[in-house]
Amino acid sequence: MAKLSLNMDEYLPLRDVVFHALRRAILTGELVPGERLMEIHLAQQLGVSRTPVREAIHKLELEGLVSMIPRKGAMVAEISEHGLRDVLEVRRALDAFCAELACERMNDREKERLKEAYEAFAKATETKDTTVIAKADVDFHDIIINSTGNERLISTINNLAEQIYRYRFEYLKDESIHKGLIAEHKMLMDAIFSKNIEEAKRAASTHIDNQEKSILSQIHFKD
Repeated sequence: MAKLSLNMDEYLPLRDVVFHALRRAILTGELVPGERLMEIHLAQQLGVSRTPVREAIHKLELEGLVSMIPRKGAMVAEISEHGLRDVLEVRRALDAFCAELACERMNDREKERLKEAYEAFAKATETKDTTVIAKADVDFHDIIINSTGNERLISTINNLAEQIYRYRFEYLKDESIHKGLIAEHKMLMDAIFSKNIEEAKRAASTHIDNQEKSILSQIHFKD
């Protein structure tokens, strides 16, 4: 069982604090796919009653991060090949569209921030800390996404964020791909800066293609 803890600094109801703690543990791999989620054990470990744990598990089930198995109860959802392909298929299309819009709409301040985020990501890979690297990767892509100024598009991507993060985290565990990722980020950034729409869309799609190939080579799926 993972060593779970609550961030009691969060100004949230206890049930939400528990929810965020369990979700974070699943996304970062502290709670592994297929692991049973025993309410009483989780409650004891977190120092809370079973009620907020039960509510958190239900919310995690709605997000697709927990599965309810007959006669077994709640388990961390497996990372399935079908689920991976579904999520990345959508992300590939959305990222390419974001790259296109960023070529047309990104302002000078956002370009400066993107360059800083690119450099921060490169530096983050030196830490060998997957959580730090994942945050830097999210920061880089969020600048591109937000530069589109399309609230519906931004909202759609945010709704997929947690599922995407789970796959992103698995991908970034492989240190051998970090240099390639830095190069891919630069290709995407340079294409946006030069307003080369076709090159930006291609770079965004290639980035996702390589992510899919890497994850497929790393994980034994249960499909």
